[in-house]
Amino acid sequence: MPANPTAMTTTMTTTMTTTVTHSLPPAGLPIAIVGAGLAGLTCAQFLAQAGHRVHVFDKSRGPSGRMSTRRSSDASTEWQCDHGAQYFTARDTHFRAQVAEWEHAGAAALWQGRIGTHDGQRFVLHDSALQRFVGTPRMTSPAAHLVRHMEQLPQPVRFQWQTTVQPLQAQAGAGWQLHSPEHGPEAQRYQAVLLAVPAPQAAPLLEAVTPEAATLARSAPMRACWSVMVRCPQPVPLPVDGCFVEHSPLRWIARDSSKPGRSGPETWLLHASHAWSEAHVHDAATAVTAALLQAFAQLGGPDPASVQATAHRWLYADTAPPLNVDGWWQPETGLGLCGDWLHNGTVEGAWLSGRHLAQRVHTTLATRTA
Repeated sequence: MPANPTAMTTTMTTTMTTTVTHSLPPAGLPIAIVGAGLAGLTCAQFLAQAGHRVHVFDKSRGPSGRMSTRRSSDASTEWQCDHGAQYFTARDTHFRAQVAEWEHAGAAALWQGRIGTHDGQRFVLHDSALQRFVGTPRMTSPAAHLVRHMEQLPQPVRFQWQTTVQPLQAQAGAGWQLHSPEHGPEAQRYQAVLLAVPAPQAAPLLEAVTPEAATLARSAPMRACWSVMVRCPQPVPLPVDGCFVEHSPLRWIARDSSKPGRSGPETWLLHASHAWSEAHVHDAATAVTAALLQAFAQLGGPDPASVQATAHRWLYADTAPPLNVDGWWQPETGLGLCGDWLHNGTVEGAWLSGRHLAQRVHTTLATRTA
């Protein structure tokens, strides 16, 4: 992923303004989750399994957030490349169980690539027992698996794609109502609205409702990252499949086609450093592509003239530093936040944050209906 290959945020650009409600929304209404990255999907899964009605909204055409894979073609040659999160680790017992379930379903697998560091002079392979997992056959697969599972529950989760949630207007005691330019006002009211979006997007969404949450989100500055997806005419003779890079515009390079379940041509992913990305955040994609291909060539990569390449800019790549607060929940308004930026900035952190928020919301709502 960006400079931290395991960091992850969603790419939603949801715009939301809010009006304060001075009484609790009615119990029994569904719960709305805005954002279908891993944190939002995990939160939805746990709430749905606990018996709550859950509706998930996302402005994109499907789920996954920054666990993202680009699929396209050059002339008649199809290719794919994970251009967001590069891999994930599993240290927490509960997340390890989730990853095992994904593995059993064929949605994830261990990436046994050669991982190393380039110190500015040479490649040094890591001698580590750290297990790195990837989605299979692409990084979006775990999110897609979660969606399929939730759609098959006795009380299925409702997913609404290409919906840009706008001003949230809550009448006293009537619950929150969502509006979008694509669909107008939702007929359904909600007892809780949980935001699983990047911190810079969450802050303005909550400013009118809870300055506390807006201040929390503003305390988590997020950094940009340029990525370049490179298709090579032949295998690149480098001694690594994934590599952290020092003293270069690049921070991470990976032979994406070395990951399990991949097919197609030799494909590499280049992530620029945060410092370089921030300095060039407004540059044209063509200029960024040329600069990063040249940096790759200096590491032993192919001649830039011999490859096809596509750039993508992540405005909200990761948080420096993440807040390590798990999640945020305000029972008196029914508003909550989850995401990797609230935890430890990793894929695992996004999952744990979504789980944590779901547990807090369920505890509150179960108490109200007891």
